Amino acid sequence: MSDNPIYRRDFLARLGTVSLGAFVAGGFPSRAVNAQEGQQRRVWKPVSDRKVRVGIVGYGVCRFGAAFGFQDHPNVEIVAVSDLIPDRRRGLMKACRCDKSYESLEVLVKDDKIEAVFVATDAPSHARHCMDVLKHGKHVMTAVPAVYGSIEDAEHLLETVRETGLKYMMAETSCFRADCYAMRRIYQAGGFGRLIYSEGEYYHYGTKPIDSFKGWRIGSPPLWYPTHSTAYYVGVTGKRFTSVSCVGFNAGFSAYQPGANKYDNPFSDEVALFQTSEGGSSRMLMCKGIRGLVVERGRVFGQRGWMDGTQYHGAAKELPNIARPPLPPGMPAGGHGGSHGHLANEFIMSILEEREPMVNIYEALAMTVPGIIAHQSALKDAETIKIPQYAPRGS
Repeated sequence: MSDNPIYRRDFLARLGTVSLGAFVAGGFPSRAVNAQEGQQRRVWKPVSDRKVRVGIVGYGVCRFGAAFGFQDHPNVEIVAVSDLIPDRRRGLMKACRCDKSYESLEVLVKDDKIEAVFVATDAPSHARHCMDVLKHGKHVMTAVPAVYGSIEDAEHLLETVRETGLKYMMAETSCFRADCYAMRRIYQAGGFGRLIYSEGEYYHYGTKPIDSFKGWRIGSPPLWYPTHSTAYYVGVTGKRFTSVSCVGFNAGFSAYQPGANKYDNPFSDEVALFQTSEGGSSRMLMCKGIRGLVVERGRVFGQRGWMDGTQYHGAAKELPNIARPPLPPGMPAGGHGGSHGHLANEFIMSILEEREPMVNIYEALAMTVPGIIAHQSALKDAETIKIPQYAPRGS
């Protein structure tokens, strides 16, 4: 077997389960956990025969409205869909096997038959659209991020969720990627101890900006879209970032030249160093300028163990079942590392089981707002800035 760590990791990953303890790295036993499949595979069992009546809004470039599989969940009835553009609206109807549509979210939310809405619209509209859904008495799941560059929107959204008492969930894909989900389970079981250091990386190279509604992506500040990275700390630990120092970089793309975009943003790449509520640090980034690289990934390093990809190095003699929850038969796991179906299922289960979803409003803001503050730091030559904290009342 090659001593090259890449080949070694691949070899261990192919072996499969957490029973491997024969390898030693950094003084800790090294165990390959099959984070893609998990162990002790479970079978989906329905908790109710009730169907949640769902409306879906948004079928843009990424086609996210239909990508999360709500139409394939046995506890879901798609009542109606919507997109502002007629051709896309018809495409969403077909993809969701739904024969009813509305010309806008503002009209769809008035349908009394709908009890929950998936908001897959443009990022700058997420907060406004979610507040409209909630104010019309409906639960809401939104694509990321929760808010776009606005602390004021974050505070208004939080207050709306509190006032309505309805379910709010942000569909952060990294939280249900197999590696991040496994890290969360191991952290909760004490397999890492307190995290000393963590990393989250979102690389999305492209010489041209992705097309978008009203061009919202063109020149956008990288860490206004932070959650694929920040989930590798917040989504693992449930802890918080408390302050940040961030460096911005211009890779030379024309959209990021001074005055070339609506955000007056000069950076295509941003790398942030956060202090955490555990007393550790996290390096989180969003980079568009690294040629050919499109990936979301993370690593965590704790007092009792660490994990990179599928391999856990640690002192724990036994690890928890790190398999993601089972999906209903016929419901695809979907994209972003097989996270889409799990996110839709988590939202629906939170409604049926009358509990908080994994990425509720507090977790969503804890993943989103630090990126907004990080961009402010980058504009101030990496000045260290404190991050606002949001917690349930009385906590």
